[in-house]
Amino acid sequence: MKKLSPLFFLAIVLFSGSAFIATPASAHCQVPCGIYDDPARVQSMLEDAATVEKAIAMLTNLAGKTDPQSLNQITRWVQNKELHAQKIIQTISDYFLTQRVKPAQEDYANRLARHHAVILSAMKAKQNSHSDVAKILKESIQALQVYYPAPQHSH
Repeated sequence: MKKLSPLFFLAIVLFSGSAFIATPASAHCQVPCGIYDDPARVQSMLEDAATVEKAIAMLTNLAGKTDPQSLNQITRWVQNKELHAQKIIQTISDYFLTQRVKPAQEDYANRLARHHAVILSAMKAKQNSHSDVAKILKESIQALQVYYPAPQHSH
């Protein structure tokens, strides 16, 4: 029997799509790479909050309708509301709480409380369809901007 070359196995790994299992990417790496764009993460969460807000508005408009198209749209808006609220929770926990909020910071307890408020607001947005919940979620995310200000550009 002929012995196969290590290059043969390498070629199989490189050219075989099934050799790698695709997993969804989470909010940046959890290694000390030093490449962070905190304002972009906050902006992304604000976009997710806007989607939650729109979903709640659409659900309010569709409330009481029982035709198949409306029921389909209600289902889709609920799913999107859940998805975007969960994205906010994941960004806070997987990115900010693991990498950016540090016990050595002077205002650690306050930072921790503000980040936790975002998680709680997003959880409530998943559970409810009231516009005040979406407003509180947006405001809780905006409260983080003091820690992660957008860079000032001069033209």
